[in-house]
Amino acid sequence: ERWVARSPNEMLKTFHWFEGEGFHFIIDDLLELPKGRFVIAEGFRLLPLLVAPLLQNKRHAIWLLPTPAFRRQSFDARETTWDIPRKTSNPKLALANLLARDELFTDRVHEEVSGLGLQEQKVYVALSEDALLEVIDSHLFG
Repeated sequence: ERWVARSPNEMLKTFHWFEGEGFHFIIDDLLELPKGRFVIAEGFRLLPLLVAPLLQNKRHAIWLLPTPAFRRQSFDARETTWDIPRKTSNPKLALANLLARDELFTDRVHEEVSGLGLQEQKVYVALSEDALLEVIDSHLFG
């Protein structure tokens, strides 16, 4: 029912990780790291509205926003595309809902990043890892 009977919007609204739950655990872990070292923290729990107040400089963060095609290719490459959907009564609908929910989340992150004047980079299938690393390096260290 979670993946088939609910709309992607409802799925987004009720997914606690997308609301910042557990964020404080990430901050606690980061504070335990030795000082004076550069650290890259990554994950969908690092929401712009939660991270922005902690930044000393807006250049200390960049959000990588996957296109729908990139997200699907990533699932396929990890061979996890059907892990959740195959456990439902309607795998095709479950997958469509899951991908739509994730796209809504990406749209929400984009709105937050834009509203806060922070940096983002779309990640699409044709973007090579080297090109993406150059963008990140230029933003963080350029």
